[in-house]
Amino acid sequence: MVGESGMDAERVAARAAVGLFGLARGLPPSFRGLGDQATRAGASAALNLAEGSGRFGRDRVQHYRIAYGSAREAAMALELMVGAGAVPEAAGAEVLELLDRVKAMTWRMIHPRR
Repeated sequence: MVGESGMDAERVAARAAVGLFGLARGLPPSFRGLGDQATRAGASAALNLAEGSGRFGRDRVQHYRIAYGSAREAAMALELMVGAGAVPEAAGAEVLELLDRVKAMTWRMIHPRR
């Protein structure tokens, strides 16, 4: 059911956003801009999932599409920070796992099986 998976996706996205907030606090100055972008994208994913769950039809799907794109953006920003050594790999992996779950759940919400 889309509503239930939407609520689950919201919770996972919120956990990912909170994880991004924590990682961004410890960034060196040269990575703060990327950290800000990652946290905004992570928050956008959670917020668009929440807003979409209260909408109907194409409007709902549009919010889920935005959430999917934001989760992808947050994950890429985090991958860049981990790759550059600005975020510890283990801590980054935990949040990346959450973002991967958000992407998978949101993809299924956008493309339901008939």
